[in-house]
Amino acid sequence: MNHSALMVGLGEVLWDLLPTGKVLGGAPANFAYMVNLLGNRGVVASSIGDDVLGREAHQVLRGLTLGTEYLQHDNRHATGTAQVSIAEDGQPTFTIQESVAWDFLLWTEAWRELSARADVVCFGSLAQRSPVSAGTIDRFLRNASGNAIRVFDVNLRQSYYSAEILDRSLNHADIVKLNDQELPRVAAVLRLEVGNEKDLARQFLDKYCLKLVCVTRGAKGSLLVSKDKEAEHKGFRVKVADTVGAGDAFTACMAHHFLRRKSLEEISESANRFASWVASQVGATPKFNDPSLREEMASEDTPY
Repeated sequence: MNHSALMVGLGEVLWDLLPTGKVLGGAPANFAYMVNLLGNRGVVASSIGDDVLGREAHQVLRGLTLGTEYLQHDNRHATGTAQVSIAEDGQPTFTIQESVAWDFLLWTEAWRELSARADVVCFGSLAQRSPVSAGTIDRFLRNASGNAIRVFDVNLRQSYYSAEILDRSLNHADIVKLNDQELPRVAAVLRLEVGNEKDLARQFLDKYCLKLVCVTRGAKGSLLVSKDKEAEHKGFRVKVADTVGAGDAFTACMAHHFLRRKSLEEISESANRFASWVASQVGATPKFNDPSLREEMASEDTPY
């Protein structure tokens, strides 16, 4: 296997309607873009409408050098949008349109073939809000190779999650990533025992036979817990433009280095640095225009 892994962002593609204008986003698309920056082949598996926003999304994805061959086109439902407001600390709040194209993901022969070849599949809870897409995502994950890494990037949005969705997703996952606000909410929904972050992470590891639990803490860094190790990172101080996409950058960098069997300390350092860089930029898919960061990330890229 060469060093360029096939990493799939599975789920929603939508336009983030920011105060500064619209930006194409959705965690799976952001993930695919970020893993591309790190030298992998990032693929978006989602659906867009046969409308103006869908055609524009198609053009933007191609402009970001993301392949569109696994992007479904829906002539019955609109391309997804999310109204985004940004708080003073840079944290976004989303109001997400319902019954859009990515709520009706279809299980196709092309997706069966893609899932069987994927080295990493990253998925979340939001795209499982509809039974149609939930069923397709379930089939995609079941059809993936036993060697593929399944990353459940929780991304709780509004009320679009349930104990059933969370439990099913965690049973599929090898890695779960969630932030420090989501961790106690998910634990409560799943009726885990009350505890601190490390206690809860260990409960997730044991109950769902996970390989890694990642808890992000915004500007305060992260906690990574595996069966036999823990790694905490204090994060990096940057001037925040907005935090849209920073968590997706963390997930992408974490998956990139986990696949290459890096230590938890190395994963923490790189993922926090990458996420902080995205937080210092506007939008979720900034150009990789920092030569020193590009060189540093590239120097850590070793075959797996």
